[in-house]
Amino acid sequence: MGRFNRESFIIQDKDVLRDDYQPETLEERDEELDEYAAALRPVIQGWQPNNVFLYGVTGVGKTAATHDLLEELQESAGEYDDVDLNVIELNCTGCTTSYQVAVNLVNEIRSPSHPLTTVSSSREPMSETGYQQKRIFNELYNDLESIGGTILVVLDEIDNIGSDDDILYELPRARSQLDLDVKIGVVGISNDFKFRENLSPKVKDTLCEEEILFPPYDATELQNILKHRADIALYDDVLESDVIPLCAAFSAQDSGSARQALRLLRKAADIAENDAMAGGEAKITEDHVREAEHQIQRQQVVEGMHSLTRQGQYVLLTVCQLAAEGETPERTKLIYERYREVLRNHGSEPLKRRRVHDHLSDLSLHGILRLVDSSSGRGNYNEYELDVSLSSALDALESELGELNDIRETAKRHRVLE
Repeated sequence: MGRFNRESFIIQDKDVLRDDYQPETLEERDEELDEYAAALRPVIQGWQPNNVFLYGVTGVGKTAATHDLLEELQESAGEYDDVDLNVIELNCTGCTTSYQVAVNLVNEIRSPSHPLTTVSSSREPMSETGYQQKRIFNELYNDLESIGGTILVVLDEIDNIGSDDDILYELPRARSQLDLDVKIGVVGISNDFKFRENLSPKVKDTLCEEEILFPPYDATELQNILKHRADIALYDDVLESDVIPLCAAFSAQDSGSARQALRLLRKAADIAENDAMAGGEAKITEDHVREAEHQIQRQQVVEGMHSLTRQGQYVLLTVCQLAAEGETPERTKLIYERYREVLRNHGSEPLKRRRVHDHLSDLSLHGILRLVDSSSGRGNYNEYELDVSLSSALDALESELGELNDIRETAKRHRVLE
């Protein structure tokens, strides 16, 4: 038989294990959904909408809850002649300024690309550069007024705009300040807890009229989510009893993200499927989960290393050496001292401390290192440690730097290698 066929021993419908799959009901979020629905209820009364701000780490149901509730709200609004509701949705990834958010909103109205957006316009989209901000804002207000009725503007991943938050102040106030014949409400969604804290006071008062926190899922909640998906995605009796608890535990200990837990179960199922096709038992086991976790973390390191220079790889190697000795989390100053030793051993010139700090920040941004805020009697300082397994980091580094058996032996002596 050829390489490509439909034979399957484990997986019945893999799409159900993907994070973009929309289940009929959002599991383990009843309290948040009730709070969210209450914040949206003025719309159905024909009143001015509340501005709603949702925050929580990635993968905890914020966007899924928004899609579910706004689709239900639109269905309900259709039953009332005096409620004319439209939604404009924008994912703000890549939008780092209020100008970019505004021009992308204009273009979403004129050429919709998001699933929740219910409007369309015959006007031509605008170039993303070449205009004054005032012109773009005026174009947006004119488009909103031409739509009329009640408009909910959903801004997902709004934290991408950083401190340039003028749009979050102007949009909710446009009706009153410009006498627009339209009721505008803003739904802001953020994965960054600190974004809310760093909003200017005037924006916080306006945008955060109703705040809803989506906390990380705990292990029990993640088990329930995984079980519901597995019942549809996998054949009967292919899961050993410890698989779902282990997937849930890995995610709960890290981020509490359903997305992460689903990815782990999906990867474990793939590995088990390959084993079964090679003649093994049609079962997903704890070993498959642990191998999946290792492969995912290794790939995370490899992807992060694509943006690193050789010097950046040496910085990661330095942290791995310290981790192997059981010396992490470690202060930036001491990491730099060890880094200089590493560079001498490799016959290279070390970077200045500032540049090494930049590499540490990049590794943290890619989820390879974890920044730990610490303090002592002399003040606050930063420490770093691996945010992936040591074995995953060493596997990735060996593809670039050659064998690192000395670090592995050190780690075994200190009993820190998995």
